[in-house]
Amino acid sequence: MGAFTIRGASNLALKLLGHLDWVPGLLTRLVVGFAFYDSGNGKLSNPENTVNFFTDLGIPFPELNAAFVSRLEYYGGMLLLVGALTRIVALLLSSTMIVALLTADRDTFVGALTRSSEVGLSDVAPFVLGVFLSWLVIRGAGALSVDALLKRAVDKAADPGKGESPGPETAH
Repeated sequence: MGAFTIRGASNLALKLLGHLDWVPGLLTRLVVGFAFYDSGNGKLSNPENTVNFFTDLGIPFPELNAAFVSRLEYYGGMLLLVGALTRIVALLLSSTMIVALLTADRDTFVGALTRSSEVGLSDVAPFVLGVFLSWLVIRGAGALSVDALLKRAVDKAADPGKGESPGPETAH
């Protein structure tokens, strides 16, 4: 009888947790979206500093790249916050994290990978953000998002009879 109680409790817990499966996606989007919005806002507020930083890193076309990355982070962060175009935005922002790992954070990243410093991978912000972004690319925005609303609208338009109960003329 004890095994059945444990199994029943386990099944109930899994069912309840299943109703919360939208929470991790929402939290990931909010944290990452705000991080990029904030970073982009800082870059847009100080464009000269961003251009100088990109120049010092040896990034080609620093003015153009600074303008592009600033806006990508700012507007991309806003889009992630509401869950719009999530996979595309997350993929684009992932590319900026790869560049950051290869330039500005290269020594810290290599030190964390080789364990030659006290810094771990979880201390390297572009790596952590890249992991979260890859999750968003694969999983999407989740149920509580503009993307989900748009998908439902498109699905409904593609199959207008979906979800409707039969009318009196088809009921037998």
